Amino acid sequence: MATPVIMPRQGQSVESCIIAKWHKHKGDPVAVGDLLFTYETDKATFDEEAQVAGTLIDVFFEEGDDVACLLNVCVIGEPGEDTAPFRPGSAQEDAAEAPTPAPAAAEAAQEAKTGIAVAAVGADKPISPRARNLAEKKGIDYRFAEGTGPHGRIIERDVLALEEAGLSYTMAAKEDVLAQNGRIPGTGLGGRVTVEDAAARRASGGAYEVADVISAAIDRPETEEVPLPNIRKVIAKAMHTSLSTTAQLTLNSSFDATDILAYRKQLKAHAESLGLPNITLNDMVLYAVSRTLPGHPDLNALLTGDTLTRYHTVMLGCAVDTPRGLMVPTIRNAEQKSLAEIAKEAKALAAACQSGTVNPDVLSGGSFTVTNLGSLGVESFTPVLNAPQVGILGVCSITQRIREVDGDIQTYPAMGLSLTFDHRAVDGAPAARFLKDLVSNLEHFSVLLAQ
Repeated sequence: MATPVIMPRQGQSVESCIIAKWHKHKGDPVAVGDLLFTYETDKATFDEEAQVAGTLIDVFFEEGDDVACLLNVCVIGEPGEDTAPFRPGSAQEDAAEAPTPAPAAAEAAQEAKTGIAVAAVGADKPISPRARNLAEKKGIDYRFAEGTGPHGRIIERDVLALEEAGLSYTMAAKEDVLAQNGRIPGTGLGGRVTVEDAAARRASGGAYEVADVISAAIDRPETEEVPLPNIRKVIAKAMHTSLSTTAQLTLNSSFDATDILAYRKQLKAHAESLGLPNITLNDMVLYAVSRTLPGHPDLNALLTGDTLTRYHTVMLGCAVDTPRGLMVPTIRNAEQKSLAEIAKEAKALAAACQSGTVNPDVLSGGSFTVTNLGSLGVESFTPVLNAPQVGILGVCSITQRIREVDGDIQTYPAMGLSLTFDHRAVDGAPAARFLKDLVSNLEHFSVLLAQ
């Protein structure tokens, strides 16, 4: 029985998703649990698994297509079954599947540029608009691509494959040709025609005319261009907007980490017997921030236009490094949660981000963000605001420092803190007071827990 697969809705705020990659293609067998395709929202990436077994008998969209949530994406069933009832609306499908032939103007320009007449070899091949735009931008003749999209359609990866093979138009390669009455069997890179192939065809009496010229560079190109994935584009836009629309200033400080290191050591010794989660130094910093922010409402806030929205609860964003890019899930009402609860929730959110299963709804709604680069050995940095939030705290590594105590020189572990704030909403002195209070709470962490 034919079963359609819809584009899932990940969170109430998501209206459409982009298909990032197909793991199965039309005609492939499918088992329950097999990955069908990967799709992206504007904040995260997810994998869609097959819920039924059978054959992937139809695919309605290709990689790079933006698909509305709950719309049919593909169909699993038995070969020969009718998939027409599941195909998305005809108007949309016609727009998606319509072949895009090379314009006469483009062919004329190519002929003028190279002095070689361009024949209509493969001119009737269907190509997606994204692939066509990429081919035109890079000067690649897509007609020599092998379409791997639905119904043999040329898609972006097919154009990129031509580029990665080092293909270019050249007057010096006139022996590498295509026959007007059919393609010469090629033995070169990627099955392309070589000088030897052309000579062999002439020797066998095969007639051909020069249709176009391509040459394959055997050596690996010195550079490559990698299109930004959707999530990277979103991050880039957010960071640029943040830096170009806010007045950011960073204050750097540090605190004596002796107390939190001692407390961490005690937790590790008794965590198993007490049934506690693995509580890290970062969890302790999150806890201290959640208890310090309520006393500094101008930093626990959003600035939109001329309005400062202060939060009466701490919606604590935690920056997470993932293979797909930076994500910032939110621990809601953090000031009401214990250290163990914050540690447990932070790890669950980080795991969901890293596996690509996080609900997009938890990637918004933060009032203040904490980002930690301490594990990478960073001693000081300038975190960028997660606008419209007005504050973000950077957590740095622990370094050994010296100080004088009663005439004696002592060493102590110091952990760095970097606070970036929006100077439009908060002045330097109030921001410094928050940082001072946070340092005090971290240096006397055991006392903070008792409050």
